[in-house]
Amino acid sequence: MNPISLFFTIVVLLVGALVSRLVSPLLMPLFVVLALIIATSLKMANAWERFVILRAGKLQSVRGAGLFWIVPVLDRVAAIIDERIQTTAFNAEQALTRDTVPVNVDAIIFWRVEDAERAALQITDYRQAIDRVAQTSLREMIGSSHLAALLSDRQAADARLRETISEKTTKWGVSVSSVEIRDVAIPVALQDAMSRQAQAEREKEARVILGSAEAAIASKFVEAANIYANNPAALQLRAMNIIYETTKERGTTILIPSSMVDSLNPASALSIAALAKSKSPEGGGGTL
Repeated sequence: MNPISLFFTIVVLLVGALVSRLVSPLLMPLFVVLALIIATSLKMANAWERFVILRAGKLQSVRGAGLFWIVPVLDRVAAIIDERIQTTAFNAEQALTRDTVPVNVDAIIFWRVEDAERAALQITDYRQAIDRVAQTSLREMIGSSHLAALLSDRQAADARLRETISEKTTKWGVSVSSVEIRDVAIPVALQDAMSRQAQAEREKEARVILGSAEAAIASKFVEAANIYANNPAALQLRAMNIIYETTKERGTTILIPSSMVDSLNPASALSIAALAKSKSPEGGGGTL
């Protein structure tokens, strides 16, 4: 009984009690019958509710929000349908993927009743049916998917699952707005194997990158060696620059072989420069 019909029922009984005391006690049964009619006939539906009314076993109407009357005895409220968006959590335990990997998947479905008449008359319990259909569709989707695709592309899996469930529930007047997979749990041993595989792949990539860097460095060293081989003066100047760079810091002591010192003295450097100049085409082809 809704609050409004309860209020009117109490008011009628109080008025009947007052009238029976002031006028005649014989009028009290009339007020009692009237109160019973109000209590059983006056119905109130909230904005999100739909009342499916049967009259003598046949569909009479579907009533919406507000107050309405039904005929006592003949009319009966067969179902009260909530048309707001509902959520149902479901899961699949130890379901095998296409590559025979057991997984535990948790998901949630968002749905609402769009046709209250079909939801009330074409299925016994649409809530339980949605839960069963969702679990069955989830297992079918897992069985047709590889583990890698299930883990990496959940949006595609959600879309497939929503489409499959929606095809089965539309005939009941229920629409599915979305399905979201919340968690995909795999065995611990497989998690360790996948972790080692990912680590090995990252190490492989790192070694490939390091090898490419070594090849590039070696190529540059070969190029520099060719330059120094064709130009001894450049090699001498590079050696003097290295010594300068290493000795410019304070408190540094460098031991240099005497032969290297002799080769790097100014006279030797000038002789090498003159030799290089004489051998160049611009030097006129002079000789030492």
